[in-house]
Amino acid sequence: QGLKPLVSTESPAPIFGTSKPSDLSATESFLGTNKVPDLQKVFQRSDGLPVHLKRGVPDKMLYRTTMALTIGGTIYCLIALYIASQPKNK
Repeated sequence: QGLKPLVSTESPAPIFGTSKPSDLSATESFLGTNKVPDLQKVFQRSDGLPVHLKRGVPDKMLYRTTMALTIGGTIYCLIALYIASQPKNK
């Protein structure tokens, strides 16, 4: 008789189809316009800015918020460590 495999060797049916429904024309797209070429121009521009700040004010706000949370979290951890290291008074 031999051994039978525990897992089926057949490939499963795809969950998400890659074809478009037939009622849409071929020119319509689910994703809209392709923004990649425009973004490549922005990110490849040699203006001396790091890539995480190339898109202006929103990137600066995200960067500053991340830095503030990082510094605040570090200070909080150090304070918590200091409090935890002190003996309790009875």
